[in-house]
Amino acid sequence: MACRPSHARIISPVYQAIITRRYLFSRIMPLLAAVAVALCTGLVLTVWSVMGGFLNMLLSSGKQLIGDVSISWPVEGIPYYAELVEDLERDPLVGAATPTLETVGLLALPSGEVRLVQVVGIEPEGYDRVTDFHSRLWWRPIAEPLKKDKAGEDPRLGNPEVFQRLLEDGKRLAEVRAGDAPGAPARPAIVLGLEVSGYNVRTEQGFVQPRWGFGPAEDVTLTVMPFSRSGVLMGQSDRVLPVANEFRTGLYEIDAKWVIVPLDVLQEMLALNEAVRAPAGFRPGAVTINEKGEAVPALPPAAGIEPARVTNILVRAAEGVTAEQLQARCEAIYTQFAARHVQSDPSPPDANRMIGSGLIFTWDRKPGLQTFIQAVKKETALVLVLFSFISLTAVFLVFSIFWSMISEKTRDIGVLRAIGAGRAGIAWLFLRYGLILGAVGSLAGGALAYLIVLNINPIHEWMGRALGLVIWDPKVYYFTDIPNEVDPVQAIFVLIGGVTCAVLGAVAPAIRAAWMDPVRALRFE
Repeated sequence: MACRPSHARIISPVYQAIITRRYLFSRIMPLLAAVAVALCTGLVLTVWSVMGGFLNMLLSSGKQLIGDVSISWPVEGIPYYAELVEDLERDPLVGAATPTLETVGLLALPSGEVRLVQVVGIEPEGYDRVTDFHSRLWWRPIAEPLKKDKAGEDPRLGNPEVFQRLLEDGKRLAEVRAGDAPGAPARPAIVLGLEVSGYNVRTEQGFVQPRWGFGPAEDVTLTVMPFSRSGVLMGQSDRVLPVANEFRTGLYEIDAKWVIVPLDVLQEMLALNEAVRAPAGFRPGAVTINEKGEAVPALPPAAGIEPARVTNILVRAAEGVTAEQLQARCEAIYTQFAARHVQSDPSPPDANRMIGSGLIFTWDRKPGLQTFIQAVKKETALVLVLFSFISLTAVFLVFSIFWSMISEKTRDIGVLRAIGAGRAGIAWLFLRYGLILGAVGSLAGGALAYLIVLNINPIHEWMGRALGLVIWDPKVYYFTDIPNEVDPVQAIFVLIGGVTCAVLGAVAPAIRAAWMDPVRALRFE
């Protein structure tokens, strides 16, 4: 018996294209499969773009007042910190470094309300070089209203002289009131997070209206608890400070809890400033007789200088350096710094203890903030997983349509098998068909998602006007605009996923078609 030529075992590529095109456009059901893939792909890409954009905005905002890496030693603090800052700034991987002092405090407002706050002492210029703090000061003169402020109601649009003074006061963390005598020295001041007082009302247009007249130029009372180096509470320290300005990062956890004061003021309040060290055995309360024969408290003889201390060194990475690379370099620099002062009294915390305890960390691992960031990441991942499960309906829809189509085209398959088409050729015909449907649907879904995300803010505004439906309320989500950028990497990943779903849906029907008996297929009615 003569053998069939090997080329007869497959379907000619020309016939593959003709049959595929005929199947694709001759029935509406296959087009419905492409529509299903398009809708699922567009849905996942839109959700990922918005949620991912929201997460990126959140993370970039949270990083603003923290820097890239923090070297931290709470309560006791790090002595000789100016030397450590110099060591860091000499390194090419470091863009800038600055000391800060952090503690928990109570803030008494003019109304009598008290807030539990995170108090941060800073050196204004150095802190700005690391975190760009000056750009976050809210009360400043602006020339143009915000995009959504059509009526120009933002209070910052008027009185440029007043708001320029507030901006300068906020930059210096010092205030000179209009009623003070000319040439009077500036008083140390405090800058509050925009949500700390609770007296500011955020509007739908994105700006803030002060409530009850509270704002910069008001006095508040800050209370902190100083501790000794051994961790013993030494009482409390109070200070009345004028509010120089308020800042906004866009991260509610910071804007609702942080207040910023001059570093030297907080060091004095916490007894962490430079001081004369009393000798061993000196007892406070001793008296001595002065030149007038009066009994006065005895001063301790100087036994050395107790260096000032801070709890944190914030470090910004140089251009092109990742936070992880900077963290490794900071650990090495701190190890050398601690080794130079191993015989000092007091000595800096041991490098092994510092590194082993995870107290040299990247900004996203800051205690307190890390939990919040991880929660948002998990919520974003959960939403994507849920929508991905919904997208699996495309697999079952393609499967159902192809299975039905094979039943309808049983005789056609029998003819192809009878004229010499092999099983692989038949299977590839339907897999190729699924591949084309997936590609068409995915590209259409990607284009749809791009148009929706690009115009999502106008669409949202129309929904608010026409339907009264405000989903993205800036008073809740803190951002005035919905993220409207599509990440190319995310888009490619989702499009490949759409094509994969369509091909997976076609696998079982393709196998069924490939293993059909040609004789029975030709007799099928």
